Amino acid sequence: QVQLVESGGGSVQAGGSLRLACGVSGYTGGAYCMGWFRQAPGKEREGITSSIYTGGAIPVTYYDDSVKGRFTISLDNAKNTLYLQMNSLKPEDTAMYYCAAVRTYGQRCWPRSKDEYDYWGQGTQVTVSS
Repeated sequence: QVQLVESGGGSVQAGGSLRLACGVSGYTGGAYCMGWFRQAPGKEREGITSSIYTGGAIPVTYYDDSVKGRFTISLDNAKNTLYLQMNSLKPEDTAMYYCAAVRTYGQRCWPRSKDEYDYWGQGTQVTVSS
């Protein structure tokens, strides 16, 4: 069973950067959709980026318009870690951030709602002040 553990959240001023990490364990092969979601207080959990994970380099990535050009999803295979590099942060980026995974057998990875993911990390808080 895949297990995910996020880290790297914190507080930053607008315009700053943070890098979130999602440690992946229990991977035994196959293709997974790997995504980053966020949930602000009083709002629904929303997907912001996803990729296909097959144990090698990420072949394709997807981004919500709200983060396109500012956030980058990447993978370090040697460390079994998925990253979310967040640049030019805005106060509206303030939220709890989660990584998620689901086995895919050819189904699309984007868009994919939170209900379509099976594995979740515990979340890490990102706070951006103006």
